[in-house]
Amino acid sequence: MKTSLLALTALSLSAPAVAQLGPGPCEGAIACAADEALADDKLAWDFVEGITTEVGPRQAGTVDEARGREWAIKWLRANGFQNVADEPYMMETWVPGEHASATVVSPYAQSLTILPLGGSGSSGEAGVTAQVVYFPSYSALAAAPDGSLKGKIAFISHDMRPTQDGSGYGFAGPVRWTGPGLAASKGAVGAVIRSIGTDNHRTPHTGGTGFGAGVDPIPAGALSNPDADNLERMFARADGKPITMKLVLTPRSLGEQESGNVVGEIVGKDPSLPPVLLACHLDSWWPGTGAIDDAAGCGIVAAAAKNVAEAGQPLRTIRVLFAGAEEVGLFGSAAYAKAHADEPFAVGIESDFGADRIWRIDSNFTDKNPALYKRLAEAVARFGVAGSREVATGGADINVVREQGGAIIDLQQDGTRYFDLHHTPDDTLDKIDPVQLRQNVAVYTQVVGILANEAAPYKPAE
Repeated sequence: MKTSLLALTALSLSAPAVAQLGPGPCEGAIACAADEALADDKLAWDFVEGITTEVGPRQAGTVDEARGREWAIKWLRANGFQNVADEPYMMETWVPGEHASATVVSPYAQSLTILPLGGSGSSGEAGVTAQVVYFPSYSALAAAPDGSLKGKIAFISHDMRPTQDGSGYGFAGPVRWTGPGLAASKGAVGAVIRSIGTDNHRTPHTGGTGFGAGVDPIPAGALSNPDADNLERMFARADGKPITMKLVLTPRSLGEQESGNVVGEIVGKDPSLPPVLLACHLDSWWPGTGAIDDAAGCGIVAAAAKNVAEAGQPLRTIRVLFAGAEEVGLFGSAAYAKAHADEPFAVGIESDFGADRIWRIDSNFTDKNPALYKRLAEAVARFGVAGSREVATGGADINVVREQGGAIIDLQQDGTRYFDLHHTPDDTLDKIDPVQLRQNVAVYTQVVGILANEAAPYKPAE
């Protein structure tokens, strides 16, 4: 990756320092709205504080997610959004159950901290007791002979490092995404993984896992990083003696349940122009209250849309999409893309990487529409945001734009501490820095304000 001098400067700035980059006298209504958001925007915080306090966790397909949709609809209407709606769809629903424990029976008897992975099978309340086989990496598990794990529990470890762009997730993620399924295909009766996370707290990171065709789900859970460290030390000390674990995980499938996508609009002056789509996801995993993942994202995009409206009715309609059931398989994104396949969108932008400051702007039209990209990059430079040559690919919930081959912008947030909190009980309101949250709203306000008032297509036809 090539890093510009401006990017290096931005990296060295703390959140308060970014706030001090705020400009002097603003030029134009949109720029003034963005500057005001940087100084004193309360709307995004109001959203995040409200939904985490009044609703809390929003596991997909459950009554809690439904309460979240009801809350979001009321909030959007109270804040002047039009055409607010809940667009329902059906989905297979998994819930974590009541029991989750991992206990080393021998030779070093003690309990480990664990959470079930989304899609895990159940051990039943009696649990599964079996010998544990240690794999230091995913590739080591892949190399294990077929049938070699029959009747055993696989322990898959790895080492995820913090990175600003979150790239460590791509390296470590397969251990969770497909590791338990791979272990099951080799005969395992259970699987435990080192959490996909960068913290050293005793807070496991859950997340979805999958089992291939013809592979029955087995009990699968994530150990906290300190507990995974402890289990590794046990293997080093056991000197070849077998380590036995009792694993109790009791998730359940509820069959098909209703979920939904919440939408609302700032209606533009020219309804013939394709709208700007701003996305986030409303559901969350159950252990925390879903503050950074992803109530913050919904607060950011909604606050930006309203700020643009207050600066004057935009030319294009701005639509916010609070997608449902993202965490468990992108059901909301898929349903929205199917339902709106014939409706053209001008551009898609998603906020789903926490609430820390934006440091870089990417697009997928930088080379073909350099004038517009330059205009956007120059407009947000005052907030500590660098330009780049990276090609934007978009977040999970803007599939409809991606499938149409439309314009995409990625406003890259600082992910250095994101995976300390991701999918854990620590995903709570107190982890959000209001200064950095305001910087997000300011940048989104500036970018969306420019795009929503641009009549020409952003991405020239191929």
